[in-house]
Amino acid sequence: MSTELSQRAKKVLAAVIANYITTAEPVGSRTISKQGAVGVSPATIRNVMADLEEMGYLRQPHVSAGRVPTSMGLRFYVDSILQVRELDVQVKAHIRQALEARNVQDLGEILKAASRALSNMSQQVAVVAAPNPEHEVFRHMEFILLDVGLILVVFVSKGGAVQNRIIQAEPDLKQEELDKYTRYLNDLLAELTLSQLKERVAQEMAREKVRFDLILSRALDLGQKALEQGVDGDLFIEGQTNLMGLPEFKDITRLRRIFRAFEEKSTLLRLLEKAATSQGLQIFMSPENHLEGLEGLTAVTSSYGGEERTIGALGIIGPTRMDYSKVIPIVDYTARLVSRILEEREG
Repeated sequence: MSTELSQRAKKVLAAVIANYITTAEPVGSRTISKQGAVGVSPATIRNVMADLEEMGYLRQPHVSAGRVPTSMGLRFYVDSILQVRELDVQVKAHIRQALEARNVQDLGEILKAASRALSNMSQQVAVVAAPNPEHEVFRHMEFILLDVGLILVVFVSKGGAVQNRIIQAEPDLKQEELDKYTRYLNDLLAELTLSQLKERVAQEMAREKVRFDLILSRALDLGQKALEQGVDGDLFIEGQTNLMGLPEFKDITRLRRIFRAFEEKSTLLRLLEKAATSQGLQIFMSPENHLEGLEGLTAVTSSYGGEERTIGALGIIGPTRMDYSKVIPIVDYTARLVSRILEEREG
């Protein structure tokens, strides 16, 4: 059999996967034959399944059992066979109502609603990463004297998100001086992301060493201190308990490991950061994802944001046998809806 699958082999592989998604049990040739989707005898189906096993697309858990898809078989199915159906009108309406009912000025509420809608519609685990503050476009910075040598720095993004950071500074600083620093830095740094601000401040500090301008140097010094504190964006998770009823996760030790990865969040943040930088819809399938604690799981993700840049990512995490034809359009539609709401919010 050639490494390129025939139409018959693709039909058999698709039938095995469709049954496995539904039952989580090995699938036999007689089951596929009775369903009539392939249109050949059980003996022929059995031969094709044997070929697919030899090629690495199927495996037989034990002798006399039917077969289940391998990671390779599932990846081929998703990339080359799966036909993604149009999302049901009622599902679209439910997601839209959940998101549009929120206060559009509160980004956290929008993203929390998105995670709940994703989980409810898929009955899987939903994850939504808020924009990393380092990637948000900066609009305004303000220094406020709290106490001797203690300053509150307020960052306001173009989208209206506010970050507060407290830094220590020279005890002789007065609010009048801080106001001067605020005006200078806002003129110099507006319309950059926070990560770009760091680069600009470093460049300007090098120039100021040549100019010996005390006021500008002190302003840049304060700006650098404020920008040294890196911050991760928030992560919203819904539906972890949906995994508990699935046969794949009867092993309590395995389930605990997965829940620990959800609680620690660092693994999920790395996954969604990768999804955001990849842009568009991505499928991270175990064991390809190499993410500790998430073995045996697949993540269907999509970035969200404007046309010019992505600012975050969201997705659904579930067993590798999840119903991709259902999950993919849910993730895609939700990401596009979040993007539209955020564009309208910034506009």
